[in-house]
Amino acid sequence: MPESATADDAVVIEREINAPIDAVWSMWTDPEQFRGWYGPDGATIPVARFDLTPNGERVVAMRVQTPGGERSMWFVGAHEELHPPRLLVYSEAMATEDGGPPQGPTTIVRVELEELDGGRTRLRLTHQGIPADSPGAVGWNMALAKLEAAFA
Repeated sequence: MPESATADDAVVIEREINAPIDAVWSMWTDPEQFRGWYGPDGATIPVARFDLTPNGERVVAMRVQTPGGERSMWFVGAHEELHPPRLLVYSEAMATEDGGPPQGPTTIVRVELEELDGGRTRLRLTHQGIPADSPGAVGWNMALAKLEAAFA
């Protein structure tokens, strides 16, 4: 069962995943695997580009259906910290439709993984700049449920 908490303007979610830490790390860092679970239900990820080096570029495009029709959202940022397979920190901001320059505030996503007994992994996601009661927090909970289900 997911746990959520707030720390000022952050969403914090913890989950225990029934998979080894290396497999969970790959779900976050391999673009093809990332496309399979990221985003809320019904979302597709046509673009996921990760340069997994310090300050390496990160570009993600997500398509979602809204009451007004399909909407594309682009996110750009950089990898701030990479300590495989335990810590991934990246910046993220909304961007123009082609993944161009940031168009809004920059937020920070921190993914901490801890190896547990029995081949399980504890995942702690902190997204600084996204309030716990926001649509972004709802999207994270949906996406992490899909990540967890991929190993069920």
